[in-house]
Amino acid sequence: MFSLHGTRKLLDRAKAEVMAPVLKPTTALGNWYGTVLFWRPQAVLLANEKTLFPVLLPLAPAVTLMARIPDAVRRTLSAHNAATEFIESEVSAMVDGRWAKTANRSVLGVMNEFSHLGGQIRRHYGPTDFVALALALSEVPCGILFERHVSPDRELDATVAAWITAKAGERK
Repeated sequence: MFSLHGTRKLLDRAKAEVMAPVLKPTTALGNWYGTVLFWRPQAVLLANEKTLFPVLLPLAPAVTLMARIPDAVRRTLSAHNAATEFIESEVSAMVDGRWAKTANRSVLGVMNEFSHLGGQIRRHYGPTDFVALALALSEVPCGILFERHVSPDRELDATVAAWITAKAGERK
């Protein structure tokens, strides 16, 4: 179980029923944030609250967005070469998602930067595939990660490594 903290524009388009956020997500990555990008085609930018790792997927059809998130996360984590065991664990824990309002301004600020940078990349290089664009954005240094691993891709790698170490310890 996890929460998707959506911006008002995303919540309205998805016709989402807003609930209280999940305080203890069952996913290793925790909760996610999402917003609409008014590109052609319209897209949704997700950013993981813990690592800031971005995921992009088409908005349409908006009412099925929550059900499509696990597959988009799987594809992006796979392209990043995250451990298969981690990906499968994460995706299976994402079966139950809950819509919530945004609460973390730092994550919203990072998403705003990602949306501007993503738009510039698309204008310069032409429309790129959403997974490739998410991977490019994941390498961008983020101020709130400077005291840890600097960029979302490195923060994700550290989170996956810690998860693998914890799982290995459980098996002993």
